[in-house]
Amino acid sequence: MNNKIYVGKLGKAVGLKGHLRLFIDSDFPEQFKKGAIFSTNKKLTLKVAEYIPSRDLIKFENYDNLEISKKLTNQELYVSQEDSKNNCNLEKNEYFWFDIIDCKIIEDKKELGYVKDIHRYPLDDYLEVVTETKLVDELKLPKTFLIPYKRDTYILSVDIDKKIIETKDCYAILENS
Repeated sequence: MNNKIYVGKLGKAVGLKGHLRLFIDSDFPEQFKKGAIFSTNKKLTLKVAEYIPSRDLIKFENYDNLEISKKLTNQELYVSQEDSKNNCNLEKNEYFWFDIIDCKIIEDKKELGYVKDIHRYPLDDYLEVVTETKLVDELKLPKTFLIPYKRDTYILSVDIDKKIIETKDCYAILENS
């Protein structure tokens, strides 16, 4: 599942026609449209027959009754990175998390580290950065630190093709971590 992205989880079966409760863990609910294909953690391939966003219900082809759809309860839903890019519309200066992961953090032409993960907290998203080894060894700086993902405050530019994020004031965050 290395190129698969977790987008949600199926809850209990609802009603007699095979609908399931859907717990979306994605910023793009529009991808749960009729005909969309998802894979599960049990290596099933599911095609959406119906999605009712107002009730958070989803139904898949060939799962037409309560008994059959119950077998999908607690399954996690995944989508490929390619399908995600095709089905989700990004605004200017928006990026997929999987494109941000592994980007180098550069400040004043100095590499601070690379993005290991992204954490969502109530007010902002934070980039978890693994500090450049040289900075850890020579200057005894922390092995990891967090950067608030705030455009024009800490993040100056993002180049997904070159896998580089230019920052400002993040070296100070690193020193004070």
